[in-house]
Amino acid sequence: MRRLLPTLCLLAAIAAPAAFSQAQTLRIALREDADLLDPTLARSYVGRIVFAGLCDKLFDLNETLEIVPRLALSHEWADPVTLVIRLRPGVTFHNGEPVDAAAVKFSLERHLTLQGSFRRAEINSIDRVEEIDAATVRVILKSPSAPLLMQLTDRAGMLLPPKATAAAGKDFSQRPICSGPFQFTERVAQDRIVLDRFPGYWDAANIHFDKVIYQPMPDSAVLVANLRTGAIDLAERILPTDVDTIRKDPKLRIVTSPALGYEGITFNTGNGERSKAPIGQHNLLRQAFEAAIDRQALVDVVFSGMYRPTAQAISAASPFHVPDVAPRPRDIARAKALIKESGVPTPIAVSMNVPNTPDRAQLAEVIQSMVREAGFELKITLVEFAASLQAATRGEFESYLIGWSGRADPDGNLYAFLHSKSGQNDGRYANADVDALLDQARQITDVAERRAVYAKFWRQEQRDLPIIYLFAPVNVVGMSARLQGFRPVPDGLIRLQGLAMAK
Repeated sequence: MRRLLPTLCLLAAIAAPAAFSQAQTLRIALREDADLLDPTLARSYVGRIVFAGLCDKLFDLNETLEIVPRLALSHEWADPVTLVIRLRPGVTFHNGEPVDAAAVKFSLERHLTLQGSFRRAEINSIDRVEEIDAATVRVILKSPSAPLLMQLTDRAGMLLPPKATAAAGKDFSQRPICSGPFQFTERVAQDRIVLDRFPGYWDAANIHFDKVIYQPMPDSAVLVANLRTGAIDLAERILPTDVDTIRKDPKLRIVTSPALGYEGITFNTGNGERSKAPIGQHNLLRQAFEAAIDRQALVDVVFSGMYRPTAQAISAASPFHVPDVAPRPRDIARAKALIKESGVPTPIAVSMNVPNTPDRAQLAEVIQSMVREAGFELKITLVEFAASLQAATRGEFESYLIGWSGRADPDGNLYAFLHSKSGQNDGRYANADVDALLDQARQITDVAERRAVYAKFWRQEQRDLPIIYLFAPVNVVGMSARLQGFRPVPDGLIRLQGLAMAK
């Protein structure tokens, strides 16, 4: 392994393959360490990047967010609640088990039933899965589901080998087995995840590396330095403040593309003792907290103006975006009036869990300064990223500064975090009207009708403010200028098919 140096940042590029080097290792820097390497139980963005090399899915997305087949060869809707999927023939898992209808049935049922599953809420419209023959499955829904097919382009669509998964039990994530282009070799927490090329991969002609090493580098200075020295080949996220440095280096390239996600503040409104803090119990205080924040200033100070302030989880490029849900300007007088109306005396103590990357730490400090003027005393607690996710699940937070990588269908940005029965609803926010609207939106395929339901949803969300949405980021990838074949898909994942190092 090449020695890593303590310094700076990175990003990506596109080109047609030239003459490629053989028997190479691709080194990818991640902004955090991944969580569990189990598609059913995982929830981190960087984990999805690792899964892109480890686990194939039934479907995937292309650069224009169209759904394209992967392990599925084709699909059809027999009726609004019956999805028939035909599988690609001759595909095997890393251990030799066949990728067949039995594996689809096993995997979807595991996603639906395994304790702690984060996929359950994504595909809970499924009533049952039937094997028609070895290469064909029938998925029967409880009711029509507009986002289901899109959910199967992510972890819910990742298939697992039934025998090996059952044998591994709760230890599956220690040595995961999938059907992707690379198979698991080793993991050293906070240091590296190593995958080696799977010789039996069905799309082997598009794989040009023998090994992939994913290395967490939360410090942007360290990341950029390693990119510039060639110790890493690609960085999945470059901070806007480092873009000019990368662009000036002739050995490197940057690729930017629209993103689907957001950065926001999640409040604990019902998950254990920490939810009893004033900020969790009073929506007026959350409204005051938001009124004290200048989103544009946050973006300008921390991210060089490269990101876009937002007040909703749906991208402005989406047909489901509701234009009326826009960020309000900072209003300290309104914030103070809302605090007075709440009856809670100032200063109001609020603790905030913050993943320990330098950019998020700076972001939290700027928010801390802003809300102080309204009467809030914000205490920042820096936490390692994967640990911060675990703490959120347990309810060990009052507020949590956390981003979401986003999904092409708006349901993937909303239901998981704001429906009372969803596993990723860390704050245990519960509102029967919100649940009903999110359930209703899932069953509507007409864009205008569905957007109108989301407009009603946003009116309630903005009153309750279980999440304050701050800004929408941009995907910025840095890489060696020799690395060819990168495809900038808005979901930000690093797809290894087609990537190659020119001589």
